[in-house]
Amino acid sequence: MSRIDENVRYTESHEWVRKDGDRYVIGISDYAQHQLGDIVMVELPQVGARAVRGQPLGVIEAVKTATDFMAPMDGSVLEVNSELDSSPETVNAEPYGAGWLVAVKADNEAQFQDLLTPEQYRSLAGE
Repeated sequence: MSRIDENVRYTESHEWVRKDGDRYVIGISDYAQHQLGDIVMVELPQVGARAVRGQPLGVIEAVKTATDFMAPMDGSVLEVNSELDSSPETVNAEPYGAGWLVAVKADNEAQFQDLLTPEQYRSLAGE
C-alpha cells in the first residue's frame, strides 16, 4: 500500500504539490514511484522555464520505462532539485521529502485549491 502525504494536494497524473510560503514544491506520489520502479534518471526543466498546467515539465526514467511529469499549475520554475542529477533513486526512497522535483511560483494560486485532496487521491490511486 502506497503512502499518501496528508499535507499536499495531488493531480490525477500522480504529481503532488505542497505550498511552501510563496512557492509550490512539486514531486511524484509514492504510488507513482512504485508504478515506475527503480528510477535511474530525472530530466528537470531550467530555472525560469514556464510551467503550463497539464503540460510536461520534465521526464522521469526508470529501468523499464520513461514518463513525463506534468505541471500541476501555471507558473515559472524557481528551483530544481539538482541533487537528483547524481541520486535519482531519492525519488523512490523519499518521494515526499528529499525526492521533490521542482518549485514554482504560481500564476494563479486558485489552481492549488482545484487539485485533489488526499482523500480524493486515495480513491483515485485505489488505496
